[in-house]
Amino acid sequence: MSPKSKLNHSGALEGVHGVHVDPHSPFLLTETNENGEFNSSTCGTSTLGTNHLLAMQRVWQQRPACLRPIKCSIHGNSDKHAAETVANVLTSIPFIALGMNAPRKNFNSKLYANSLIGVGVASSIYHCSRGRLRKFLRWVDYTMIATTTVCLSRALRNENPKLLMAATAVFLPVQPLMVSVVHTGMMEVAFAKRALKDPDLRTAHTVHKMSSLLGGMLFIADDLFPKTPYLHAAWHLAAAIGVGTCNKLLE
Repeated sequence: MSPKSKLNHSGALEGVHGVHVDPHSPFLLTETNENGEFNSSTCGTSTLGTNHLLAMQRVWQQRPACLRPIKCSIHGNSDKHAAETVANVLTSIPFIALGMNAPRKNFNSKLYANSLIGVGVASSIYHCSRGRLRKFLRWVDYTMIATTTVCLSRALRNENPKLLMAATAVFLPVQPLMVSVVHTGMMEVAFAKRALKDPDLRTAHTVHKMSSLLGGMLFIADDLFPKTPYLHAAWHLAAAIGVGTCNKLLE
């Protein structure tokens, strides 16, 4: 390309609003902002690196909720009035009863039983709380639920992979929902395998599947329709039925 043709292309670009081409540096683009100030950028490795970084940031910002640190509001959506708070506390009590009646054959099963009691207590205190302390207690509630799923998977299986348990310890404080999903999935697989071999567990497994499906729907509905009352209390009951069937695995 001749110098004359370069100048012609430069002249063509000069007519584009907001773009100024420096004839001495064909790889330097200068663009004007709304105030008429010039911002220059070079085409090359630095620009590609910046674009790559921005693309990674966009992907990270669009990651699923389970990969985000838990964020708890001070007010919460599950206790809109006194009657709903009473309902949420009353439906938390079954977890305490389930923990007190859970099998305690060994150390891991005792940990699981005590963690169930902890879930009921943490949930009750959270729903009774108000003000700034409520945000912290919501985190305690989520973390206690995740801890219970870990204790259950340990009670059903003497030794989990060391890498899994190390990852669990790291993510438990910041990603309790993700931890709950992973260990609940492990429990579901163990329950299904046991039910296939033991006919006495099939009825419990059927009830467990139905209550888990209903509980999942209520959990999602509680998030999608925050103004609908008593959804959270209904989720408590469905979850309690599912947990009660899990206790059959430890008998």
